[in-house]
Amino acid sequence: MNIFDDKRVVMTLDAGGTNFVFSAIRAGEEIIEPITLPSEAHNLDLCLTNLRDGFHAVRSSLTETPVAISFAFPGPTDYPNGVVGDLGNLPCFRGGVAVGPMLEEEFGIPVFMNNDGDLYAYGEAIAGYLPYVNEQLEKAGSPKRFKNLVGFTLGTGFGGGLVSDGRLFLGDNSASMEVWLLSQRYNEVANIEESISIRAVKRTYAELIGIEFDKAPTPRDIYDIGVGVKEGNREAALEAYRQMGRALGDALSNVLTMIDGVAVIGGGVSGARSLFVPAMLEEMRSSYTAPNGNTYPRLAQKVFYLDDATEMTAFCRGDVREVEVPHSKVKVTYDPMSRVGVGFSQIGTSRAISIGAYAYALSRLKQ
Repeated sequence: MNIFDDKRVVMTLDAGGTNFVFSAIRAGEEIIEPITLPSEAHNLDLCLTNLRDGFHAVRSSLTETPVAISFAFPGPTDYPNGVVGDLGNLPCFRGGVAVGPMLEEEFGIPVFMNNDGDLYAYGEAIAGYLPYVNEQLEKAGSPKRFKNLVGFTLGTGFGGGLVSDGRLFLGDNSASMEVWLLSQRYNEVANIEESISIRAVKRTYAELIGIEFDKAPTPRDIYDIGVGVKEGNREAALEAYRQMGRALGDALSNVLTMIDGVAVIGGGVSGARSLFVPAMLEEMRSSYTAPNGNTYPRLAQKVFYLDDATEMTAFCRGDVREVEVPHSKVKVTYDPMSRVGVGFSQIGTSRAISIGAYAYALSRLKQ
């Protein structure tokens, strides 16, 4: 799908617990100044009014007729039917509200909703990290190409999405890739999000220096302390991010064991990557120990960190060789190096989500 040659307009929304941010996209690019309205999370009538008013304001700003509405909304939501469920940060929807059908009736165009983690992965697979990786492989003369991508977002929570061979995988209950509920090997009583999120970094730092959670600095401040540009307990800051990196490596390993492909990471906390990537990679490249004492790698594939130029070169080079076909003089190309790559978004999380929402709408319209 080449969304950048498609001139159709889709109205979009970034739905948060505090604000609704409305916009419109054509050919993969935002074409109006975003419009922000309060979400009115505790008042359903005001919330729905702002939803309608926001999209009406967008449509009045356009010179072309939009073909669809497409936006990210938190779960639990019945995305195919457009029914929003019991949301923690938007409690006015408790009991289920048919938001999609309401907007379809209001505007007379199809309405598509999805999870932000899914749309993030879709955007990265279509116009972000996956085509970038395959372009590097092509430039290096490698015959290998990747078709599967998993996307992870690090922020208030820990989200994810999966795209396989150009198709966004949603699951039968619109609940695939709920990675925040993964278990973790270093904290058996909590789900993985409690170790990979804004609150996780703050909590670890607070516990290490003996202060209350509410008095802990922000993850950005903890990062600045860790890199030595702000005063504070540097050892605690480094340890907070090390523990998050270890948990992230645990989650990545579990997912890539099942989804053999490229992993891309985005979200606000990803800006502190220099402090957590070493622990993440150490975990992904760790080993298991068999009962007889022998060790073997945690992942069947070799792990490459693709934001490192040297590792990207080795990843692209692989181990290409030629082997003879038995009882023949014909030779075939063979690359026995099983490998996966992990790196960080180059187009930005918000842009990836917007592209994903746009592409998802166009793909559904085609269907």
